[in-house]
Amino acid sequence: MTLLTGLRHRDRLAGLAGLSGYLPLAATTAAERSEANRDVPLFLAHGTQDPVVPYPSGVASRDALAALGYAIEWHEYPMPHSVCAQEIADLNRWLLRVLA
Repeated sequence: MTLLTGLRHRDRLAGLAGLSGYLPLAATTAAERSEANRDVPLFLAHGTQDPVVPYPSGVASRDALAALGYAIEWHEYPMPHSVCAQEIADLNRWLLRVLA
């Protein structure tokens, strides 16, 4: 939901964070994305053993967004569809930077 709505949001956002997700409607993102968030910073993280949202879906979403020119901070972790302490620490550092 973060990527689907955030990239299309009309008002400027500080950044978008996606954990273990993917880019819905990837084929229409280029045409539907908001000019205000055309260069919004992205934090994307994914578990390499995720059985819910498969790791290749996360990688494909990252690659599609990179092809559109988004600045992506990508992290992957050896875990299933969950969170880990390192992921939270990485997200915290990113939040502190983009919200500074």
